[in-house]
Amino acid sequence: MTNYAALLKESGLKATFQRMNILEVIEKYGHMSVEDIYEEVIKVHPSLSLATIYKNIILMMEKGVLVEVPIAGKKSKYEISKVDHMHLICTECGEVEDRPCLDSTDKILHELIEQEHFKLKKRQINLYGVCEKCQMQEAS
Repeated sequence: MTNYAALLKESGLKATFQRMNILEVIEKYGHMSVEDIYEEVIKVHPSLSLATIYKNIILMMEKGVLVEVPIAGKKSKYEISKVDHMHLICTECGEVEDRPCLDSTDKILHELIEQEHFKLKKRQINLYGVCEKCQMQEAS
């Protein structure tokens, strides 16, 4: 289990109960939309507003604690920052799966960055398609 207080402090943020609860929920469920986070957080803290959740998510993104995962045609989801990885994003159901970066992908990206004299600060690789579960539903 992640030490949320230490993670927030390392990022220059106070470990408020709102932030701690948001991080707990995201870690428990993985990639979540703001609305899904809100629905889970108010189970523990019913007095929190949606605006408070938004404000804290934006702040934690700015400080590098959270990462936004854009989903084409749907609301973005959020995850706790972690080691570089790829996302397989289903355009039908919006499910997001993490996959490790491949050596071959890293090699191609490194070559591109060198050729373009580009200083990479961070990367996010999102692959959009249809997950196996949705493919099975389409076939039936």
